[in-house]
Amino acid sequence: MLKPLSRRELIRQLKNLGFRGPFSGGKHEYMERDGLNITIPNPHKKDISGKLVQIIFKQIK
Repeated sequence: MLKPLSRRELIRQLKNLGFRGPFSGGKHEYMERDGLNITIPNPHKKDISGKLVQIIFKQIK
């Protein structure tokens, strides 16, 4: 399992992988790359759990 990340760090890592954004849309912001949209959770000043980070990175592959 991956370690928990802050929202800011997750966005930084996704930008390093070529994603653009975050863009607002609906209840959550999202980032996009080549037609793939990834929803960015907003944990309200808490870290994003390692399990959720793992799920997000699985969506990318």
